[in-house]
Amino acid sequence: MRNPLSDRTVALKPSGIRKFFDVVSEMPDAISLGVGEPDFDTPWHIRDEGIYSLEKGKTFYTSNAGLMELRKEICNYLNRKYELRYEPKSQVLITVGGSEAIDMALRAMINPGDEVIIPQPSYVSYEPCAILANATPVILDLKAENEFRLTAKELEAAITDKTKVVILPFPNNPTGAIMEKEDLEAIAKVIIENDIYVLSDEIYAELTYTSKGHVSIASIPGMLERTILINGFSKAFAMTGWRLGYACGPTEIIAQMTKIHQFAIMCAPTTSQYAAIEALKNGDDDVAQMCESYNQRRRYLLNVFEKMGLPCFEPFGAFYVFPCIKEFGMTSDEFALKFLEEEKVAVVPGTAFGDSGEGFLRISYAYSMDELKEAIGRLERFVAKLREAK
Repeated sequence: MRNPLSDRTVALKPSGIRKFFDVVSEMPDAISLGVGEPDFDTPWHIRDEGIYSLEKGKTFYTSNAGLMELRKEICNYLNRKYELRYEPKSQVLITVGGSEAIDMALRAMINPGDEVIIPQPSYVSYEPCAILANATPVILDLKAENEFRLTAKELEAAITDKTKVVILPFPNNPTGAIMEKEDLEAIAKVIIENDIYVLSDEIYAELTYTSKGHVSIASIPGMLERTILINGFSKAFAMTGWRLGYACGPTEIIAQMTKIHQFAIMCAPTTSQYAAIEALKNGDDDVAQMCESYNQRRRYLLNVFEKMGLPCFEPFGAFYVFPCIKEFGMTSDEFALKFLEEEKVAVVPGTAFGDSGEGFLRISYAYSMDELKEAIGRLERFVAKLREAK
């Protein structure tokens, strides 16, 4: 009987995150610090707008690109927050989460054999999406001594005559690293000189803990026309289950992404789109309150790690910390499994996000302070036992 499966798909590795949660699901008393999902409910006024749209019978397809009112609000929001100017009719596409936007952008831009530079550690979907788009992934290992930022020198060294796209995953999942304006200006110079494009995943843009705030590479002169900006509502507005994201970029690229979206998806969920309009119009205070809560938890964890003697650079974005556990002589997988078995706390091994994550753990602080204190108390006990056994 003929093999019904695609060789390319079969060769893809499953997410390294999921196997830990398969184990956790069988431990009812375990604490998980592994899920990258806000612990807040979607703010009530946003939920209310979604409910209202249902009550009014707004349950039909929208245009393929999404509600025009939403696209206009996205343009207003990006202009207000990041000084970015897009045309809502032709340069914005509403997607089913940011992940769909990543997949479509790569499929719209890549020809077989084109290379996509993927800095790692980073979100687990980039490399599989590049492979499914017939690209050749080029993995660029980010370094702890650079606070896991991408440097212009590293990027220049990775570029070949086949390079088409570089993925810019900042603020970063899993490290929490950010890129500041000076970093982006140096990167932009390399990108322009080498005539390549950027897929900038800015899903954590609103969750940045510096006085300067987030800067988009699309705001650097010469980069708007070279950048596909990916963002959405899952992280900042606590809307993960609403499955809504968006892509902004050059007209010709968005047009091809919309064509793929038209055939594969049709349109993003209508109810979610109406809720998202309300989020953009009136959600700034909600985001600020959630961001402040995350920041308190971030500072708590960094303080505890310092007292524990567990090395961890200070992350200024997203809601993750990335402590180093190399002193214990175990792989990240071994440490995470042993910690789960002995203390019933789930964290994610750094290698789930690329080989350069070896020796690190991703710990999410999108959990209540009570949960964090209990889990970190168990980590302190676990680390103390390992040190005594050395």
